[in-house]
Amino acid sequence: MLVIVGLLTSFLSFLYVIAPSIRKFFAGGVCRSNVQLPGKVVVITGANTGIGKETARELARRGARVYIACRDVLKGESAASEIRADTKNSQVLVRKLDLSDTKSIRAFAEGFLAEEKQLHILINNAGVMMCPYSKTADGFETHLGVNHLGHFLLTHLLLERLKESTPSRVVNLSSVLHYVGKIRFHDLQGEKHYSRGLAYCHSKLANVLFTRELARRLQGTGVTTYAVHPGVVSSELVRHSFLLCLLWRIFSPFVKSAREGAQTSLHCALAEGLEPLNGKYFSDCKRTWVSARGRDNKTAERLWNVSCELLGIQWE
Repeated sequence: MLVIVGLLTSFLSFLYVIAPSIRKFFAGGVCRSNVQLPGKVVVITGANTGIGKETARELARRGARVYIACRDVLKGESAASEIRADTKNSQVLVRKLDLSDTKSIRAFAEGFLAEEKQLHILINNAGVMMCPYSKTADGFETHLGVNHLGHFLLTHLLLERLKESTPSRVVNLSSVLHYVGKIRFHDLQGEKHYSRGLAYCHSKLANVLFTRELARRLQGTGVTTYAVHPGVVSSELVRHSFLLCLLWRIFSPFVKSAREGAQTSLHCALAEGLEPLNGKYFSDCKRTWVSARGRDNKTAERLWNVSCELLGIQWE
């Protein structure tokens, strides 16, 4: 046992010695766009922490009017205060948005539409991961309800404003774990079989399919949309899994920082000439391969229709 502990300690020590070189390798792509955003309006969900916060910081630095849409308003105000001080941009605002409650989503959208006549960038960043089985206020399985249906409804409610502000963009955060996901229409709410790890993967596949179908329906409108894998990022997303929290702590030198994880979201929000790649999936600031399930147009269309039925909306 002592030998094993000694070997493990030596191995971890070696990893930490070479960590700077490895971190540089895993840091991934960097958003190279120099686009400035004075007069532009941005909404970012879950921007009170992690990737969303760093995305908000950079867009505020470029002069945008940024709405931090989050459940924890106090935490949101703390993040906004920090960003305002850092960027010298006073136009960083916080509004209540609970993606697990369609009433909250509708209230946020109603308030935003009353305040703003334009919306140029919507970044659907918020998410949950590895939650024990639970349901949202509307009875949806939590991963499906928050990660997919919540953003689906929010985008629907804000779409006309996006169309009025073209060229405009919708960025949906997904994950490489969409490769593991399936859209199980016979058990969409996980009531017959539930795995909290797979539930996250299923919801990330839903994000990819939503992006694909949304792009198809928005052709010619001036609104484009992109799905993003931010990379393996040190964030609060893993808080529901003790094992992942432990692994993230051990391997923290090798995972992306929140700022590094925000780069692909920024690239898809800002890069010029990206319109021909409408509906595509990005990682490390470049288009990358999507799973076969993520390219299934029939599943994408069916998921769209089922999502509308679950939310009680019509979206042609």
